[in-house]
Amino acid sequence: MGKISLQAMIEAAIFAAMALVLDLLPSIKFGPSISISFAMVPVFIVAFRWGVKAALFSGLLWSLLQFATGDAWILTPIQAIIDYPIAFSFIGLAGMLAPRVQKMAAEGNRNGLIMALTIGIFIGSLGRYFWHFISGVVFFASYAKEAGKTPIVYSFVANGITMFFSFLACTIVLSIILAMRTQLLKTNKTTYPSTKSA
Repeated sequence: MGKISLQAMIEAAIFAAMALVLDLLPSIKFGPSISISFAMVPVFIVAFRWGVKAALFSGLLWSLLQFATGDAWILTPIQAIIDYPIAFSFIGLAGMLAPRVQKMAAEGNRNGLIMALTIGIFIGSLGRYFWHFISGVVFFASYAKEAGKTPIVYSFVANGITMFFSFLACTIVLSIILAMRTQLLKTNKTTYPSTKSA
């Protein structure tokens, strides 16, 4: 794996801070363990601009900022590592679709762009919430007992609902922003001219 450019690292840090701010805003909550927000949007922007490595770094920084601000929910050190540095870094897997997203933007293919964004956002969301699911099964079994479910079922339902609606919210927001402003995908390593929206 090559190094991350200085510009990508700076943007990753700025967008991680933006994600933290969005995460601190009120979110839609369904019970104590299900919440829906679009706080992952900044990390997804890093992913589609710079690819996997920069987005992994941005997600990691976001998790560390949550520790620093006291916003992290910590039961044990292992749970904290799984739910924050590991889970949030995995949002960066959305960057696997960066070449496709940028190609669709360069061609002015809005439908193709939205499809590529949707797939990338789903991969990043699934990557994050897979680890939350594991953590839920192992460390939050008491909530399952209160709800009369097994830890696997409870964690799957709680994290599955959160993942789906957060994925949907991020997809809608990013599809609107990036379909209208494809210039946001252009970096100093991008060779194609920006396309104008209709």
